[in-house]
Amino acid sequence: MLGQTPALLIASLIAVGIGMTFHEFAHNYVGYRVGDPEPRRLGRLTLNPLVHINWIGWLMFALIGFGILGSAPISWTRMPRENRRWRWLAAVAAGPLANLLIAIIFALVLRLIFAFGIYSRVDLAIALSSNLDPVRLPLLILFMTIQFNIVLFLFNLLPLFPIDGWQIVWALLPPDLAYQWERYQQISSYIFFALLLLSIIGIFPIFGILIGQPAAALRTLLTGL
Repeated sequence: MLGQTPALLIASLIAVGIGMTFHEFAHNYVGYRVGDPEPRRLGRLTLNPLVHINWIGWLMFALIGFGILGSAPISWTRMPRENRRWRWLAAVAAGPLANLLIAIIFALVLRLIFAFGIYSRVDLAIALSSNLDPVRLPLLILFMTIQFNIVLFLFNLLPLFPIDGWQIVWALLPPDLAYQWERYQQISSYIFFALLLLSIIGIFPIFGILIGQPAAALRTLLTGL
């Protein structure tokens, strides 16, 4: 992110803050509703981003474009035994689905803004290329919020540990296959961090390949852009 304009950097950090906050809140809220008391005990049932933010991860995101932005203190072991696997699935899937919902809502707002002539597509193009345009900055924040929430939604569906997608697959598998899936958890984490490193240094941008085109297609579907 170091090569971005000041406007894009500001809009990106705000957009990711919105996405991270709703993502972690959704994990905590649904986790609490399905039986884990820990989120409430730790005061995580709030939309205050300062409660959820990981400041080291935030700084990493600003510098290299990736960081662990937040965390949710939920655990399937604290949930009631009845339907525990489905309770865990709901809590884990809530985060990515919250990002998708935010993207949809903000995309509808963007379409309304264009329809009523408050901003135009030309304004968006200018905002994306200008160093800092206070008049168009709200439009840029709106667009980047859509973009980053789509990316967060898709990224968190990847079936690699410790991403939500790994937990979603684990919860959906029958017990015998889930046990086998869990045995390879550490290998999965090694693969994830190796691919992440290769993507960051530009040798093999696998995450860009896996997420870039689907994200662009989903953004076009939602916004028409």
